[in-house]
Amino acid sequence: MRETSFLRHVYANATSSDHVVVGPGDDCAVLDTGGPDLLLITTDQLIAGRHYDPKTTSPELIARKALARSVSDIAAMAGRPTASVCTASFAPADEQLATALFDAMSRFGAEWGAPLVGGDFASGDTTQFSTTVLGSVSRAGVGPVLRSGARPGDLVWVTGRIGASYETGHHLGFTPRHAAGLELRERLGDRLHAMIDISDGLGRDAGRIAKASSVGLVIDAERVPLRVPERGAEVSVADGEDYELLFTTTAGAELPATLGDGTELSCIGRVDAGDAGVRLRLSGGREIDIAEAGWDHGS
Repeated sequence: MRETSFLRHVYANATSSDHVVVGPGDDCAVLDTGGPDLLLITTDQLIAGRHYDPKTTSPELIARKALARSVSDIAAMAGRPTASVCTASFAPADEQLATALFDAMSRFGAEWGAPLVGGDFASGDTTQFSTTVLGSVSRAGVGPVLRSGARPGDLVWVTGRIGASYETGHHLGFTPRHAAGLELRERLGDRLHAMIDISDGLGRDAGRIAKASSVGLVIDAERVPLRVPERGAEVSVADGEDYELLFTTTAGAELPATLGDGTELSCIGRVDAGDAGVRLRLSGGREIDIAEAGWDHGS
C-alpha cells in the first residue's frame, strides 16, 4: 500500500472528540487540556537499515536522529518541546547498544527541552525505535501554525539548505529547528500563515501545504538554497530528510537573512490561487510539477 492511499483512509476514518483540536493530517496532533497552552503530540519510527546504516552509524547519531525527527514536528507547529518517551526493540546483535543509546537520547532530550521521561524496552528480530515528543503552544495569538493556512499572495520561505541529506550525513546530524520556529512565531505573529517540516522532500511537503490550504505554490529553482549546488534543484527537492521548515507569510513580511540561532532564511517562491499543486520554475521559465517529488513510505 502506498503511503498516500493509506493516509487518505486514515484522514477519512479517524475518530475525534471535543478536546481534539487537530487530529491526523498535520505535523502534530493538537489537544485542548483546559490550560492556557494547547498540547502538541507527535511520534516517529526509526528502523535499522532503512533510516540509518547499522554497520556505520554510532549510537550517538542513532539516538540523535530518533529524537530529532519528532522535535522537528513540534518546530513545524511553532511549538515548544516539553518531554519525550521512547520504545525500543533491539535485535540480539544490538542489545549491547541499549545503555549508550539511552544515555545519548537523554542528553539530546535535555538539550532540546524534551527530557526523556519514560518508555519501554524489548527484544525482537530487528532494531527499531518509536519516539513520541510532547510540546506546547499558547492558545493566545496565532495558536499552532498548521499546514492549512497558506493564502494566495503569500511568500514561500525555507530555512537552511535542501537536498543531498544522505550523501552529506545531514540526516543523522541535523539540529531540529524548534528555536527557529519559535522566533518566526514571535517575529511574525499572524503574518505566519502555514508551516511544515521537510522530511519527505521539499516538493512532496510543499504539496501537503498546497493540498491542505487549497492553493498552488510556485517555487523558483534558482532561489532554492542547495546543500550540494551541483546536484541541482530539480533533483534536490525530491531527496528528503532535510528537516528544514517550509513556511508561508504575508507578502509584506520582512525577515532577516539569518535568525538569532544562526538559521539561514530564503524566500523561494509565492502562493497562487490556482490548483492545489506545486510548480518548480526552472531557468528559462519552464515549469514542472513537483507535488509528488519525494519519499512515499509505503512504496
